[in-house]
Amino acid sequence: MSKEQRARIDAMLRQPRPEGPRTVEAIRAGFEALMAPMIVPATTRTERTTLGNRPALLVESGDGPRDGTILYFHGGGWVYGSPESVLSVTGHLVAKTGFVAYSVDYRLAPEHPFPAAIEDTVSAYRALLDGGQDPSAIAFAGDSAGGGLAVTTCLAARDAGLPLPAAIVAFSPGLDATRTGESMSTKEGVDPILTRTSVEHIGAMYLAGADPYQPLLSPAVLADLTGFPPTLLQVGANEILLDDSVRLAARARAAGVDVILDVTADVPHVFQSFAGVLDEADEALDRAALFLSQRLGAAGAAHASAG
Repeated sequence: MSKEQRARIDAMLRQPRPEGPRTVEAIRAGFEALMAPMIVPATTRTERTTLGNRPALLVESGDGPRDGTILYFHGGGWVYGSPESVLSVTGHLVAKTGFVAYSVDYRLAPEHPFPAAIEDTVSAYRALLDGGQDPSAIAFAGDSAGGGLAVTTCLAARDAGLPLPAAIVAFSPGLDATRTGESMSTKEGVDPILTRTSVEHIGAMYLAGADPYQPLLSPAVLADLTGFPPTLLQVGANEILLDDSVRLAARARAAGVDVILDVTADVPHVFQSFAGVLDEADEALDRAALFLSQRLGAAGAAHASAG
């Protein structure tokens, strides 16, 4: 672990940004530019495909696939981001596990506000099931808003009567549209990326007037997590969204869910994106890969022996 690495990344993320509200187009372009330099493993292969009613990016490793699928939801406040912008995360997960990943290009707000994203992610999951994939060999994963979708897609799938996936992995998830977590205030200024003003501005585009006090928007506060699969929540101690994960973990424990709350000190929002330049990012992705391999690997071995 390197204080110098963390300090360099913190300073980079604190560079001055344009003041005042930016257009959606400017926000999207700025995020893609921020994520473009992130390191993607050289063995990563990608292919454009369709899953459900949406485009998706199939991410594989050159080392050959194992029996298991990660259904991945990218971050970006439900307003920006893309499967390409998170390739540093999906590429490393695929390289470390040997599984394939489908990264869903779900519809974005403000053009398509809540619940469009959840409709698209559930549709993608249905497509995997309809294609014959065993839910015990599927995991949901995502970062930031996509980490929130990993949880809310599971809620919506359960409500629709679908079998649940084998595991959930959420990196710095956004899980509370009510913004009532203490870290929203206590980490203000410590967080080099997010502020209450910025997340409320972006969040309002996704809400489009919807009541935030409902499980599909604020699962950390309101969701019944009964029957949820094993869940790994990874978050940085410097994040204003820290308490989103802390409170969801508490709700999961109370519901009898196997949950791991994995908090890393002195790192920013979705620090896993910095794999290859931040030791903590590589170590966190190693832990996530182990978690996924234990859940999906066991399912794959059982499936193989049954066959």
